[in-house]
Amino acid sequence: MTKATDLQPGESLGDALTHQHLPEMAAQWSDNNDHHQRAPQGTALWGGDHVALTSVGIDIGSSGTQVIFSRVHLRRHGEVLSRRYVVAACETLYESPVALTPYADGNRIHDRALGRIIDAAYNEACLEPCDVDTGAVILTGEALRRDNAEAIAEIVAEKGGDFVCAAAGHRMEAMLAAYGSRAVAWSGETGLRVLNIDIGGGTTKLALIEQGCVVATSAFQVGGRLVVVDADDVIIRLEPAGARLAQQIGMAWQPGQHVTRDALARLADWMADVVVQAVLNPQGNADIAEFFLTELLPERGPIAAMMLSGGVAEYVHGRESRDFGDLGPLFGSALAARVRVGALPWPMLPNPAPIRATALGASEYSIQLSDSALFITDAASLLPRRNLPVIAPDFACDAVIDPTALAEAIRRHMADFDLIDGESEFALALRWRGVPEYSRVAAMAEGIIRALPKNVAAQKPIFLVLDSNVARPLGEVLQRDMAVVSPLLVIGGVALWDFDYIDLGRIRQPTGTVPVTVKSLVFSADPHAPAIHRAA
Repeated sequence: MTKATDLQPGESLGDALTHQHLPEMAAQWSDNNDHHQRAPQGTALWGGDHVALTSVGIDIGSSGTQVIFSRVHLRRHGEVLSRRYVVAACETLYESPVALTPYADGNRIHDRALGRIIDAAYNEACLEPCDVDTGAVILTGEALRRDNAEAIAEIVAEKGGDFVCAAAGHRMEAMLAAYGSRAVAWSGETGLRVLNIDIGGGTTKLALIEQGCVVATSAFQVGGRLVVVDADDVIIRLEPAGARLAQQIGMAWQPGQHVTRDALARLADWMADVVVQAVLNPQGNADIAEFFLTELLPERGPIAAMMLSGGVAEYVHGRESRDFGDLGPLFGSALAARVRVGALPWPMLPNPAPIRATALGASEYSIQLSDSALFITDAASLLPRRNLPVIAPDFACDAVIDPTALAEAIRRHMADFDLIDGESEFALALRWRGVPEYSRVAAMAEGIIRALPKNVAAQKPIFLVLDSNVARPLGEVLQRDMAVVSPLLVIGGVALWDFDYIDLGRIRQPTGTVPVTVKSLVFSADPHAPAIHRAA
């Protein structure tokens, strides 16, 4: 397999694409990106307003596995009723080499070989699992469907540290890649709409970003390692999606079959066309609908620039030329050719490390920190907690709070998520607006009690998460004035959404905060808004 050959003498693939950039913005972004990578002055905790956490991102993908350690610096947001901690800067401590994901056979990841990769990364970084405060183990692409994927994720999470969570999902990976590639930060800095296209070994993920927020995602089964051949061009691994893709060019491939380079190139060309169609007009092409793993990308609207990330993007950017026996070089070359002729009609932003995007996102953007004004009745029994599902009823606690309406909204949402009062353990996320007057806080407390009568009667734990710092008043009203004896944890300053899962760490001193790892990573404007990146 070869790289593109239609370049001018002395011109690299990266040079050929440079004219597609936005010169002024790219230069500005490059400066900001370098600054973002540097730690702020001093790395110790200072006062109650600054926290530094050591985080790890472990990306187990269809093609490659990598580990990245970061130091995440958080600063307290000083707004009234929103004294939350937000990311002020991130410092990369160590990046492991990208190793090929080890497989024991076609359907199982080799757990021992994978463990050796993780152990080597910790050794090289001079870190022990106990040194890591938070992080995420992400299984992506075709690695998600392996027979032992869930078990592998849990095992690696346990090896990684007490508060390293295992998670997976196409939407989540699209979000992580958009944050890790810095496309979200670039959009936040400029206020412009950006499309991040993350092309891995098994899937391609799209993330549409507006003013520093991911507003839509999509994923489909097109990737560089769906077909793997040996030195004699005999298929040694063929994913089901790879076989279906081959059928689109009239080929019925099977493992052990010899394939020609011409056929591989034709498949790579067809895949590049799928990417273009999926971005430009997914609703108008029935041939690609079967390859989508999520909903289609909605109407895009105007886009100012695009960012390419993932392993295949390394070939598009001209950063990689090695042949690993897969479609990566041919696929990347085909995409680069389409970029050059304007098939993807937007300037391409520079990306210094496309293959690192998902791991960087997992390492640097999978953490929130609670407000210090939390309420907890029994820290030893309530913390730490893993895998708490989150429900966020569509109910804004505005000027007047109706306890009956709030209780009905909570019960309806519990039913939607198959959660049973008195039996299911979950985190209830609520939105608060306005000042914390006693009557309003009491009305919220009454609504919660009405929604959870069996939970309260059985004295089961209650986990409440608020996006503003009324956690302590709410907890005090529930316990003192309404005689709730259930173990209570009420934390504020954390924005959560439906389909989130969270891990809660032990209380950190001297700040009195609780690390909250969000596993589905459905980021909103806060805590990763444009102002945070400017503050860095």
